[in-house]
Amino acid sequence: MTIQNDTKKKSGLWKEFTKGIIKENPVLRLMLGCCAFLAVTTSASNAIGMGLATMFVLVGSNAVISLLRNVISDKIRIPAFITVIASFVTIVQLFIKAYSPDLDKALGVFLPLIVVNCIILGRAEAFASKNKVIPSIIDGLGMGIGFTAALLLMGIIRELLGAGTVFGLPLLSNFMPPVVIFLLPPGGFFVFGILVAVAGRLSKEKKAPDAMGCAYCPLSSSCTQLREIEEREGK
Repeated sequence: MTIQNDTKKKSGLWKEFTKGIIKENPVLRLMLGCCAFLAVTTSASNAIGMGLATMFVLVGSNAVISLLRNVISDKIRIPAFITVIASFVTIVQLFIKAYSPDLDKALGVFLPLIVVNCIILGRAEAFASKNKVIPSIIDGLGMGIGFTAALLLMGIIRELLGAGTVFGLPLLSNFMPPVVIFLLPPGGFFVFGILVAVAGRLSKEKKAPDAMGCAYCPLSSSCTQLREIEEREGK
């Protein structure tokens, strides 16, 4: 019985971790954090920097909010959540300023705006404030990885097509000239639309075979078309 409970627990944690990568990807499926997603993905290095910063804040704030979920009053939960999130944003911002000033300059205002990122506040309200610490950390980690992966993919595509480089390394200089529009807002929206369509296709659940067909229609008992089909099949 204990082994079965442990298996169910691990399965539940794995489900919480993987849901944010494709099925509930925060930006490609839930459409959260789109402003930063479109603004900082002109290069792969900016994208991964923003993704890792957001993931750190997401995991840290989820853990703290989960720990304090029985202490924080419902009347002040949103200001309390923002205070916790802002503390982690301050930490990551000071760290980036100290060790990567170029990245801090590239991310600009979007780094402190992580405080009001809908992904982080949404997970705090919808999950961390209602669940224990470990599941909340797993949820934050999964959502953070999904957000970072989407940012990185977007950044690689836009930098590769718009500048012919990836992480500053020239890759397409001998094959084709850069298509600068991919570094501009129209190109960003175009790539974003393609990625949203692909993510929607990958996360689309197939209907079970036994739940399809005329026989499963609520009106099948009075359907003349179904009776004609059954007569032709000799039923």
